[in-house]
Amino acid sequence: MTLDTTDRAILNRMQDDLPLATHPYAAIAAELGIAENELLSRLTRMKEERIITRFGPFFDAAAMGGAFCLCAMAVPPENFETVLTKVNAHAEVAHNYERTHRLNMWFVLATETPEGIEATADAIERETGIEVLRFPKLQEFFIGFRVAA
Repeated sequence: MTLDTTDRAILNRMQDDLPLATHPYAAIAAELGIAENELLSRLTRMKEERIITRFGPFFDAAAMGGAFCLCAMAVPPENFETVLTKVNAHAEVAHNYERTHRLNMWFVLATETPEGIEATADAIERETGIEVLRFPKLQEFFIGFRVAA
């Protein structure tokens, strides 16, 4: 699972805006001095090796009238999988992680309206019988991640 210089350049470049072009991967590959099929092959390999777990757009829900909220639950370990299935059944749930803490389930709610946060969290509480702690975003920070060459 060693990353070479090209892999690192790809990871760094893919975090920036994709070109608005008919073939955005070809444009990025050209920027990096590689063929499009090599770029796609390397992305596929890194995904298969779980170097990257997800590749997709980041939407600013608040700018579109929606909302984000970090949530946590204290799930009894023996019920974790059952609760996980119920929580993840909601399309508004993203980034669900298990933690080794009393609050062992953390996830993000992303909804079309601010009211959707309360409605979804309330529904999860009803379905699981477990309180959903809500940590609304007070201020947004963009933290760029770069892989050293």
